[in-house]
Amino acid sequence: MRSLVTGGAGFIGSNLVDGLVALGDDVFVLDDLSSGRRENLTDALAGGARLIEGDVSDRACVDRVFAEHGVERVFHLAAQIDVRKSVSDPVFDLTINVAGTLNLIRAAIETEANRFVFASTGGAIYGEGAGRPLPLEEDADRLPGAPYGQSKLAAEGYLDLYSRLDGLPAVALRLGNVYGPRQDPQGEAGVVAIFCGALLDGRVPKVFGDGRQTRDYIHVDDVVQAFLAAARSQGVGAFNVGTGREADVLELGRIIAGAYDVEFAPAFEPARAGEVERIAIESSRAAEELGWRAAIPLEEGLAQTARWARDLRSRAEP
Repeated sequence: MRSLVTGGAGFIGSNLVDGLVALGDDVFVLDDLSSGRRENLTDALAGGARLIEGDVSDRACVDRVFAEHGVERVFHLAAQIDVRKSVSDPVFDLTINVAGTLNLIRAAIETEANRFVFASTGGAIYGEGAGRPLPLEEDADRLPGAPYGQSKLAAEGYLDLYSRLDGLPAVALRLGNVYGPRQDPQGEAGVVAIFCGALLDGRVPKVFGDGRQTRDYIHVDDVVQAFLAAARSQGVGAFNVGTGREADVLELGRIIAGAYDVEFAPAFEPARAGEVERIAIESSRAAEELGWRAAIPLEEGLAQTARWARDLRSRAEP
């Protein structure tokens, strides 16, 4: 199978690329390396994957990739994910997250690709969960609190439109807060990487607000399996990909600190304006229609991630 992974040099994308290479796919990665890292692909490139430097918002580049490489299925993970950037420059956010997705959709239709799997977002699309029955299902009100969530919701709308009009077999995966090896501290679940770095350095971790804010944290290995399940299935539409469990920031810190056998004693900073207080997403539809469910408990996943961060630090030290 000839698979294209956009954003494949990033945190989630590179883990997915590894999974596809292990399955024997002919894998092409399209990434402009603005946030992705070539070193994330070291093993995949050695295993036959190919990196194409380019931008999904460049229609000519996208068309060339599809024409030259005979793409059969698309895993679209390239995105502008910085919520603050989306607020300060919503047009840039729109260009990457909506126009870039449209470029890929049109190319996939014109070349008759047989599957399109889109990385959407759970928390940013649903918005604030406090006062709502958690975990939220796919038909819950979508109430984005920033242009980032709105752009992902708009991209989902275009996927649905072209699925209906042109028969594009498309799935949108509304991801929880993904954590694990190769995580970027700037990502949605960046607090895990930030806490690992601070505790390894002997610095005092910072917690904004009271630390009781909850998210639905899901390990990247579970997310990779969700992408593979979506690619194999006949399902269409939007699917939540989470654990259904709320975990707060203080709990994360205690688990990670425990993995390093140190105390978690954070410094508390003022709460950040506009931050969601509570969110968790229900993924039973993915279990029923895609045959997927999360398998890695939070405690196990965080301990594994903490060990990975420590081992990476050890290898980097002279």
